[in-house]
Amino acid sequence: MPVGLIALALGGFGIGLTEFVIMGLLPEVAADFRVSEASAGWFISGYALAVVVGALGLTAAVSRFQRKPVLAMLLVLFIAGNLLSAIAPDYWAMMAGRVVAALAHGAFFGIGAVVAAGMVPATKKAAAIAIMFTGLTAANVLGVPLGTLLGQAAGWRSTFWAIAGIGVLALAGILALVPKAGNGDTASGGLRGELRAFRSGQVWLSILVTILGYGGMFGAFTYIAFTLTEVSGFAASTVPWLLIVFGVGLFIGNTLGGRAADRDVDRTLLAVLAVLVVVLVVFALSAGNQVPTIASLLLLGGFGFATVPGLQMRVMKYAAKAPTLASGANIGAFNVGNALGAWLGGVTISAGLGYTSPIWAGAAITLLGLVVMAGAAARAKAAARQVPVPDITAASPAVASQTVASQTGAEAEAAGSVQAEPADVGAVSVR
Repeated sequence: MPVGLIALALGGFGIGLTEFVIMGLLPEVAADFRVSEASAGWFISGYALAVVVGALGLTAAVSRFQRKPVLAMLLVLFIAGNLLSAIAPDYWAMMAGRVVAALAHGAFFGIGAVVAAGMVPATKKAAAIAIMFTGLTAANVLGVPLGTLLGQAAGWRSTFWAIAGIGVLALAGILALVPKAGNGDTASGGLRGELRAFRSGQVWLSILVTILGYGGMFGAFTYIAFTLTEVSGFAASTVPWLLIVFGVGLFIGNTLGGRAADRDVDRTLLAVLAVLVVVLVVFALSAGNQVPTIASLLLLGGFGFATVPGLQMRVMKYAAKAPTLASGANIGAFNVGNALGAWLGGVTISAGLGYTSPIWAGAAITLLGLVVMAGAAARAKAAARQVPVPDITAASPAVASQTVASQTGAEAEAAGSVQAEPADVGAVSVR
């Protein structure tokens, strides 16, 4: 495993921590700034919206630059945002700190996924992306409970000081361990070159699957505390420990999902999404029983996050030579899915359908994502049969590059992640 992946994972840990730890500290933050919890809730919603802006706008703005220094710049921005949150004298200064940190979030994961994939052979790209996202899962399993305890014991500001310190360590790791050049650190022709990736229908289908597939899981999870206490009958004091069970599932699913996606992205996503629908339905039906509920939490985290490496890899695959902006757009799509799932779950609760209704809504959204994924996979398979991928193994690199560059429309979708460099020839596959 390239040591640079550890630095990317550490950055992911810090970013995941700053996104989610605020949920456990919201009462203290609201009391300190003398605002309602609903107003304090905008520290979460505002962050999510800024992630989408950063994933698209900021990624586009830096698309012409080398990726390693861009990652370092993003971590500087992340550190600054958390320092501002730690010293914020009022509500709006805190909001500004949250927004600044969130702008780095989307761009870091989008660009970091491309860099991680560029560090390893073609057969291990999804696993490398999964390692980077391991930081995010670790933030949920360990970081959020520990960060909440620190904030409750030493004041909520101490948590943001600690997160800023993690950012400094990640920055040092990026500068020292991530390679300066290579397939994962090469500019792709600027914004115009990156926008060409969106000519592929498969890129758009992959982004839609991300919104629906991940949104269904997150919609069910958003209101999980109410489900656990009001339906399953758990005491409120046990909820943090139950969330650790969910977090363990995230970690396992992320790791195994990355390995499976390296073997076959489409089949992995189809299988995982299908099982996730079943898990959500079983969870909704058995939420009144505590033992099945605990098992459902583990499986929900596992299969919900097992989609992440494959979803990210699929977008990058069909974006081919210009994956950076498409990768960032998919990070934004995860957050759009979060908002969609949370909104729809809230609608069902407001309609008086009970605290299992967000789980049913999540199952419906995920099922729709499965249908879209099935269509996308069938379209890709049909395109691969109709347009043969040129045999570039016998051609010189220059000829191969010219051949791949000439592919447009259906050819690009059939070729998927075919690359011109000799190092990627082994990744060419026609099914």
